[in-house]
Amino acid sequence: MKKNEVPQDKSFLENKNMRELCYAVDENGNYITIKSSGWEPKTVALKQALESISARAKEAKTRVENGIASPIEFYMELHRMDLPVLASYVGIWQWRVKRHLKPGVFKKLPVKILQKYAEVFEITIDELQNIPK
Repeated sequence: MKKNEVPQDKSFLENKNMRELCYAVDENGNYITIKSSGWEPKTVALKQALESISARAKEAKTRVENGIASPIEFYMELHRMDLPVLASYVGIWQWRVKRHLKPGVFKKLPVKILQKYAEVFEITIDELQNIPK
């Protein structure tokens, strides 16, 4: 992409007075960095992805409130994690984390395990056990 072709469309970055750094080619054929306010297709895709994540977190919250899932599922979705990522952050086998997603198993977890989850999610154990209303 040439220097004068770097997109300057509306994006989420404009609201924060930020710019994205892009690479472009100058008049001499050298790569340079140019600040871009955004690119519409990228903004649309990002908005759709964030809406999907928000919807999954809302569904997980409903599942927790209905006693179908543990709060770990809600926080996992809220922090954009999947089972393998969460398991690696917590340092627990995936099959054990999957078990911890069950409300009955979650209620019996020792404080040491709850503390690991709380640290990963950057919340307190109390916040882990009681999702916000």
